[in-house]
Amino acid sequence: MYKELAKYYDLIYHWKDYKAEAETIQNLIKKYKTSDGNNLLDVGCGTGMHIKYFRDEFACTGIDINKEMVEVAKTKVEGVSFKQGDMVDFDLNIEFDVILCLFSSIGYVKTYDNLEKTLMNFTNHLKKGGVLIVEPWFTKSAFWVGVPGMTTYDGEDVKIARLNSTKVEGDLSIMEMHYLIAEKNGYIKHFVDIHELGLFEHDKTLEIMEKANFKSEYLKDGLMKERGLFIGVNQ
Repeated sequence: MYKELAKYYDLIYHWKDYKAEAETIQNLIKKYKTSDGNNLLDVGCGTGMHIKYFRDEFACTGIDINKEMVEVAKTKVEGVSFKQGDMVDFDLNIEFDVILCLFSSIGYVKTYDNLEKTLMNFTNHLKKGGVLIVEPWFTKSAFWVGVPGMTTYDGEDVKIARLNSTKVEGDLSIMEMHYLIAEKNGYIKHFVDIHELGLFEHDKTLEIMEKANFKSEYLKDGLMKERGLFIGVNQ
């Protein structure tokens, strides 16, 4: 995912207000965190646009499965350690005070079995009293099926059109995304990206978080419409 598209990622999501989202997250950290340190890990950090707004308050580390995204993040955000790794089984040999997993990245683990492994891995990397904040993907009832989607970016030097179709197979949402990208040097390219994300129910996610030693709750009002936020404090 996003391998050749990594350099265009921030243009595709130009509409996203990372600063405002970071402010909301910072308020939640202050409310829930009881550990004394300030080490923060952003899992599924992408190009580092969220972590950019945490680096003044925290010692930050970002991790992403996509090495191309990690390379872009390194060029965009100074003073942060960015690493490649899979959220299911990464091992950084350090405990953090805050772990973030935003923009529905958690959905990419696909299955409840992997979700449990991931949350246990988060526990193993979090101090007692540390806080985990996860922005989930949609539940099955909230996911739109068969409705075409379109996103565009109309820059002076780059034009991007992304169209996608959606379907559901079991507990998996599948989006086929087609990108048409034109640049001023005459370059025009068509990319196809398939995204598969698990449709995890809130009550089952909370059960798994409790099993992973988190005192947890689901906040209906989150960063994006109909996604909400899971908050967990390591016990």
